[in-house]
Amino acid sequence: MARRYDTNDATDRVTGLREAASAVRRGELVVLPTDTVYGIGADAFSAEAVSDLLEAKGRGRNMPTPVLIGSPNTLHGLVTDFSELAWELVDAFWPGALTLVAKHQPSLQWDLGDTRGTVAVRMPLHPVAIELLTEVGPMAVSSANLTGHPAPEDCDAAQQMLGDSVSVYLDGGPTPGNVPSSIVDVTGPVPVLLREGALSPDELRKVVPDLEVAN
Repeated sequence: MARRYDTNDATDRVTGLREAASAVRRGELVVLPTDTVYGIGADAFSAEAVSDLLEAKGRGRNMPTPVLIGSPNTLHGLVTDFSELAWELVDAFWPGALTLVAKHQPSLQWDLGDTRGTVAVRMPLHPVAIELLTEVGPMAVSSANLTGHPAPEDCDAAQQMLGDSVSVYLDGGPTPGNVPSSIVDVTGPVPVLLREGALSPDELRKVVPDLEVAN
């Protein structure tokens, strides 16, 4: 039976974050609020948990799961060949609605799906998410919806879709908006905008003027 906690209540928040962290460490799934939409998350380094996440969403390995982190410093252990331009994007837009696709460290023991040696990584601008990520480390997190359904802006919508496939729901109230993060590929010499979301090309070009936009 899934447990749900109201993170706007001080006592419930403490209990909920503790229970969510324990669930993640056990290889179970949790739902958490972010600054874009609600996410379903698992320990990024548990292949079984990530597989369960993809199954809960009805999603294939061809759509690998992004990773959320609680601090930019965590990047040092996750990515390689991270350019100065990539760090400038981090400095300007993290925490926030910018996902960066980078080459991951080849030594990492994880299986996020068919990533072809890359990882999509983001630091969300949400206190509950950051607190959980700080406690448990990098999490594989995808929008908390069944594939083909709208991404949820509140915990009710997430729970209606995912039910008891999730152990702990952290209810932070409605999210600020339903616009997803913008995705920029920083694996090459010039950053490439793969998906326009909360950040427009013009906003991103204030930091990286040579940004290209994928067709």
